[in-house]
Amino acid sequence: MRESNSLPARLKELRKLHGYTQDYVAAALGIVRQTYSHYETGRRIPKYDVLFKISELYSISLDNLMDIVDNQDNDALADKGSSDNELSKMLDYFEQPINKQRFRNFSKLEKELLYYFERLPDIEKKELVEIAKMKHRHKGR
Repeated sequence: MRESNSLPARLKELRKLHGYTQDYVAAALGIVRQTYSHYETGRRIPKYDVLFKISELYSISLDNLMDIVDNQDNDALADKGSSDNELSKMLDYFEQPINKQRFRNFSKLEKELLYYFERLPDIEKKELVEIAKMKHRHKGR
């Protein structure tokens, strides 16, 4: 789904991942929708204070938002590529009609949990499931 490794594409993907409209994001940032739309199309570049608000809205670091990568580190580049691919897969997953219906009532936090869970190695996924089971059992006491 990602058209390029650009900030406009990243903004659009994050907005869709969280199920937000451009109107909602613009209101959260304290700007007009048209200005936000221009950020997603690349006609305008957000100022630093707006980028900070965007990172807070999506609960991600500015580095993550900007996809800052050390171009001399091939491992980081490979990881970034797989991250882009995984994000695209996740967005596609949530856009499928059956999943749109299934996850329509999920909160931002639940979608974020699913996104990051998907990125973990299987062994760490199993560990998290076990932790969730223990917490659930403990809650019932």
